[in-house]
Amino acid sequence: MLIRNATLADGRVRDVRVDGESIADVGEGLDAADDDVLDADERLLLPGMIDAHVHFREPGFSHKETWTTGSRSAAAGGVTTVFDQPNTDPPTIDGRSFEAKARLARVSSVDYAINGGVTEEWKPDELLEKPLGALGEVFLADSTGEMGIEASLFEESVARATAAGVRVTVHAEDATLFDEGARERDDADAWSAYRTAEAEIAAVERACEVASDLDATIHVAHTSTPEGVDAASAAGMTCEVTPHHLFLSREDLAELGTLGRMNPPLRSEERREALFERLVDGTVDVVATDHAPHTRSEKDAGIWEAPSGVPGVETALPLLLEAARRGEIGYERVRDVTAANVAEVFDLPAKGRIEPGRDADLVLVDPEDSVPISGERLHSKCGWTPFEGHHGVFPQLTMVRGTVVYHDGEFAEGVGENVRI
Repeated sequence: MLIRNATLADGRVRDVRVDGESIADVGEGLDAADDDVLDADERLLLPGMIDAHVHFREPGFSHKETWTTGSRSAAAGGVTTVFDQPNTDPPTIDGRSFEAKARLARVSSVDYAINGGVTEEWKPDELLEKPLGALGEVFLADSTGEMGIEASLFEESVARATAAGVRVTVHAEDATLFDEGARERDDADAWSAYRTAEAEIAAVERACEVASDLDATIHVAHTSTPEGVDAASAAGMTCEVTPHHLFLSREDLAELGTLGRMNPPLRSEERREALFERLVDGTVDVVATDHAPHTRSEKDAGIWEAPSGVPGVETALPLLLEAARRGEIGYERVRDVTAANVAEVFDLPAKGRIEPGRDADLVLVDPEDSVPISGERLHSKCGWTPFEGHHGVFPQLTMVRGTVVYHDGEFAEGVGENVRI
């Protein structure tokens, strides 16, 4: 295929030739030869988003999401690679559980990596020999109850993964700094009041100290505070932020109710604005979704009973492109935090840029085609979104290694492969 007259993130208008699974050439006035020609008509062409933090829920929780529904939702949102987290049932903590998830992932519409997890029962000798995307989320402090680990095991897991050449992704919240007084409340904001910003900041600082002491590099997941981002950056570590922490705040909780409960929780509007500033100025390395769907019936509970997590894999890139359309962030920054930087952080040299020799993971959008977001029109199995009524710029076409997997609402058969094999 020859994609003609495409506007790249830096504003250049170029032709892009795809040969098999790779980008063969990028230039002006390329000869079409025998290629199929797609006239981009100066629409925006981006490298596919690499979402380094999703929970596709299989095995064990297929009523929430499956590899089929989750990966199709990803493709419809311009995501061409995902890293799936280990807190499934069984958790991905040994060789057998890794292979079980790998079999399920073969139906994926997009490329993927499978992350390993750490519990008291993990088997590192088996797990770290597998082609892991990363080790994560490794919980420095308790998050959802079933995956929290002791500090000594955290240090061991960072040391062993680093020796094996596996990146460690850390969920940092210090449960000793949660506000137990908030337990007396039952309003929608109680969860944010309980899981304090200070709990995250302290845990990020501690995780970075441990990594430095071990001469290791960690990646801090879903950093929700500007102070946490600054702490990771100052320590020479990388971090990610999520769309829900960039575009939602505690001011939205009265409307969202338990649909707005996640870990870490939504923060103040002041902190949200400061977090977005760090996205724009380059302090934030990566945007990842922490796509963690639950059914509406599961969310239809009290603030202390509802599960934590929101879907987001289909809306992340559209929300960022809408922000770029409004002039709040540049398209090059969107490209970097969703693709180029992610490929560098997680060692994916074939992905993340529109250059000859890279995988033809491409997303074509009309940057002015802004539409309201509706959960009913998204493709996650859960059928809802915390961004209902927000606007987004959605892809018209998504290509994974040269194969069009999504085009104007239609999906092709899954072509996803494990990026570590």
